[in-house]
Amino acid sequence: MRPVRDPVAPGQESVWDYPRPPRLEHVDVRVTVDLGGERIVDTRDVVRVLETSHPPVYYLPFAAFAEGSLTPTSGSSFCEFKGAAGYLSVHGGGRTAERAAWYYPDPSPGFEDLSGRVALYAGPMDACTVDGERVVPQPGSFYGGWITSRVAGPFKGAPGTMGW
Repeated sequence: MRPVRDPVAPGQESVWDYPRPPRLEHVDVRVTVDLGGERIVDTRDVVRVLETSHPPVYYLPFAAFAEGSLTPTSGSSFCEFKGAAGYLSVHGGGRTAERAAWYYPDPSPGFEDLSGRVALYAGPMDACTVDGERVVPQPGSFYGGWITSRVAGPFKGAPGTMGW
């Protein structure tokens, strides 16, 4: 079943206009992440990845994270576009979110700007914001996009969307 685009309001982007293969872009936004009542990231050094049917995935520099807030953990995955990913646990304020972040140690050609950067699942965090707006996690447990009022769906990840 083909999805029906949500209406696009002024100032919004439709995820159905995003490309496949995905596009990487540096953006001038402020991203914050809180976990365990502690701010573990506050940066304007942001790269987002845009892919058809997905809300943007925000990649932040390792150096922007509070010391000790990221630790390597088991597991890996492979993206046909970005390459092999490793996983990280995220720590803040005495809390740990296991396997809540991922990174590409050796990104594929065209995605080199992801080197030295980390993406987070928003759901396990206390809050993730983009320019002060609290994000909503992309539906499902696999994808890591962040939904804000600036994007229109529908978004891949909810039940019944795997064939999109």
